[in-house]
Amino acid sequence: MSESYVRNVLEAALLAAGNPLPPAEMLKLFDESVRPSAAQLREQLEALAAEYEGRGIELKETASGYRIQVRRELAPEISRLWPERAARYSRALLETLALIAYRQPITRAEIEAVRGVAVNPNIIRTLIERAWVRVVGHRDVPGHPELLGTTRDFLDYFGLKYLDDLPPLAELQAMGDVNLQLDLPADEGAVEVPAAPLTEASGGADAAEADEPAEEAGFSAAADGTHELVAGPLDLEN
Repeated sequence: MSESYVRNVLEAALLAAGNPLPPAEMLKLFDESVRPSAAQLREQLEALAAEYEGRGIELKETASGYRIQVRRELAPEISRLWPERAARYSRALLETLALIAYRQPITRAEIEAVRGVAVNPNIIRTLIERAWVRVVGHRDVPGHPELLGTTRDFLDYFGLKYLDDLPPLAELQAMGDVNLQLDLPADEGAVEVPAAPLTEASGGADAAEADEPAEEAGFSAAADGTHELVAGPLDLEN
């Protein structure tokens, strides 16, 4: 079996899947008698990624596996294929998500202690329904409050392979020193967040919204259609 055939099968599967494919699933695409080894599979994935250099798509590895997606600098143009409005999330929701991501496992009371305001139950519900956050345990204190942590879907959506890929706190704090904030529409209290990085099999953004008034944010939608953390006046280390 030729290397080009393996690459063609992998490329076709990644285009058809619409979701990240783990290497174990890719290996199952081949008959056992001609199945490449894990090392050979990775070599062909690297070769495929090299073929996409300088083109409009790229091969991206996330927590759940590999996917083919629109290159970030072209996402604003490609997003015009779906003129409907992007999903909108309040700054309070994005700030809560940032706190969970950086300080997990964390309880709702601990989130409130950092933010200085009560967490709207709709925010936690939205994050759980979006499969970005889940209950990972309970704190061993009176009442046994739930401990919240991020999920693999969270990593996939924001284009991360590991939590260690989050920007370091020192970098965020340095950004905060120059008072970097999320830009908000003058008459709106929510931040527009486009769907996950555009894949070859993806459609438009799915809508979700939190009703709490906007405050400071921890996540931002980049102009390229991907997502990144930005600095707000968060005290994540205390």
